[in-house]
Amino acid sequence: MKVLGIDIGGTGIKAAIVNTKNGELITERHRISTPKPATPEAVASVVKQMVAHFEWNGIVGCCFPTIVVEGECKHKGNLSKEWVGIKIDTLFKTTCDGLPFYVSNDADLAGLAEVSLGAGKEVKGKIFVITIGTGIGSGLFYNGRLIPNVELGRIYHTNGEIIEKHVADSARKRDELSLEQWAKRFDLFLQHIKTLHTPEMYILGGGISKKFKKFKNFLTVDIPVKPAKFRNNAGIIGAALYAVKKNK
Repeated sequence: MKVLGIDIGGTGIKAAIVNTKNGELITERHRISTPKPATPEAVASVVKQMVAHFEWNGIVGCCFPTIVVEGECKHKGNLSKEWVGIKIDTLFKTTCDGLPFYVSNDADLAGLAEVSLGAGKEVKGKIFVITIGTGIGSGLFYNGRLIPNVELGRIYHTNGEIIEKHVADSARKRDELSLEQWAKRFDLFLQHIKTLHTPEMYILGGGISKKFKKFKNFLTVDIPVKPAKFRNNAGIIGAALYAVKKNK
């Protein structure tokens, strides 16, 4: 089945038409910068542009970068406080002339792609899929089943800030860190999560996952760490898979 998948991030909104049988992108990925401020109206306008770009008139799956429950935004994440309480799926459906939207947390859906078709396929036990970008997203799976809205990026650092402000890729760029310096920070985060949750595997996604070979040797946590098979496209693919699942 072909489905339009849209991945809304703190800095960019990406989309493509996906073959949900195998996770392949049928079209080139299209990207538009996330508007600033990222208000509901501004983001919905970009989503409408995406739908028009692909001349799409079917169901749409959509990743959203914060806690989402039954299509409703529960936290502003790295967007705008105006999002809290908004029914995202209804807003996008109304903006896009009635197209059905299925919306959930971005890391959960990136994880859905990896557990269904990627690096975590058929892996038993507890897996964390961690997306590293403007912030830190996390998807938790147990024996292939999603446990939604586990936001590891909201854990507090010893300096009193949430941990994603210290270990996200945006922090690496902000603090002008080498990959080694950043990876050592990120390794401490993985060690802490291991102590709290004892997962069988970490899968790393987001833009920096394409550099995994350059920083993997700086990670010392003693459980398997793999890059996402679908790298920075995992959210788009997972969104499409989610739409198919929810549309049944």
